[in-house]
Amino acid sequence: MSPNPLEGQVIGKYRVLEALGRGGMAQVYRAYHPQLDRYVAVKVLRSDLVEEKEFLARFQREARAIASLRHPNIVQVFDFDVQDEIYYMVMELLEGDTLRARLNKFRVEGKRMPLPEVLGIMKDALRGLGYAHSQGIIHRDIKPANLMLTSRGEAVVTDFGIAQIVGATTYTVSGALMGTLSYMAPEQGLQGHCDQRSDLYSLGIVFYEMLTGYTPFDADTPLAILMKHLNDPLPLPRQIDPALPLALEHIVLKVLAKDPEDRYQTTDEMAAALEQVTPEELPEGPRGVVPPPSGFDPKKVFSGASRKQITDQLFTQEDTDPDLARTLEREGFRPEPPATGQAPSNPLAALVSKPLSVPGAVFGALGAILLINLCATMNLSITGLNVYRYGWAFEIFLLAGFLAMIMWAVQKHWMLTPIIIIFGNALILSYCAITGRWNDWIFLWMLEPLIVGAAVYIPLQLTKKAPDTRFWARAGGALTVAMSLVLASSTCGLALIVALFR
Repeated sequence: MSPNPLEGQVIGKYRVLEALGRGGMAQVYRAYHPQLDRYVAVKVLRSDLVEEKEFLARFQREARAIASLRHPNIVQVFDFDVQDEIYYMVMELLEGDTLRARLNKFRVEGKRMPLPEVLGIMKDALRGLGYAHSQGIIHRDIKPANLMLTSRGEAVVTDFGIAQIVGATTYTVSGALMGTLSYMAPEQGLQGHCDQRSDLYSLGIVFYEMLTGYTPFDADTPLAILMKHLNDPLPLPRQIDPALPLALEHIVLKVLAKDPEDRYQTTDEMAAALEQVTPEELPEGPRGVVPPPSGFDPKKVFSGASRKQITDQLFTQEDTDPDLARTLEREGFRPEPPATGQAPSNPLAALVSKPLSVPGAVFGALGAILLINLCATMNLSITGLNVYRYGWAFEIFLLAGFLAMIMWAVQKHWMLTPIIIIFGNALILSYCAITGRWNDWIFLWMLEPLIVGAAVYIPLQLTKKAPDTRFWARAGGALTVAMSLVLASSTCGLALIVALFR
């Protein structure tokens, strides 16, 4: 085998020592930093991808995204740079092996991982993912090869190579659909869209594999695997191994629900469920192998050192596929367009592609309220026409606009509930104040249940139907701010006309 051309070279401050592994997008090397007397892992982007701006942007985004993360269950990134068209990222070098290699070791020995070790790995992975999710970062490629088991017995999440920063620029479906189909959530494979619940689904597949020794869905082609994730019922873990605790099967069934709404919504929810499993339910020691699910080819789960015992290398490939969308298209699959919760390519999407800062939203809203009230006061002093006498309800529109600005900033779609109630009542009160027909309240009160119902129904539907409620919180906030300003100004204008003729 010819030596790797980078071995022995100096990249930046780092001397490349040896190759550690290769993934779908990059090669990883062990390297040495002489000034700090520290060994590191250097991840170099594949040379054939450097010319493709989409992949280069993803590689750069990976470095920026995870360099900001500081958590014991997430690999630490130290540096990112370019030298002679070699794009590389420098990470901490973890002493240990991947979960993928450990699972393969058990398979070669005819065993399965002990249940206490399984739960320990899951809890560590959930802690790392939970922190990343709290920072707005979705991993998108959780699988055993991306979970490192250190010499200290900890599980560390690695390779945020296709991480999606929530609120960042939306890539095309063909660009976004990257990953490993055996561990990919249905919505990610179908639409290229994913959120924290998609990461939980992928981790659930890893959990299933640790429990049973196999991933639940297997087929001869990528398209067939995707369709099984979308349509086939989950092979029950206790049908494969009746000795598994019922509590663990319940957790697997929930996290691997095909509808994201039926899964655990956060890592904390899943971690809490795992904490309910008592030690008495977890027998110590390795477990024996069990027959695989129907139609599963066991050769596909072997990799690492254990791959040397398998002669057919084509059936052991589990690298992240950077060309997955095109692979599926060649098999006749056409991904659905992005769901309505994703930002479409239009002016509104451009306006709300990123949230406002909370201080900016507060001061912006207060500035607009102050400006409109100042105009009303100046009008009174100049013309003698009192806007407040008939148009005081414009202040309620401004209050709705203030809350809408906050919703735009914090991206919480549930703020639509008070906003809709305030906005609806502002319309009714404006009508009564300007026309003076307060007796119409006898009939108008019947609108109140409709307003409250809409205020509850719309956020609920967004929760159920929209994959990205943050986008709709931003979009709803921007739209409500515009409507509030227009209606507040219109109310003031009508009030001036009424004051002029009465």
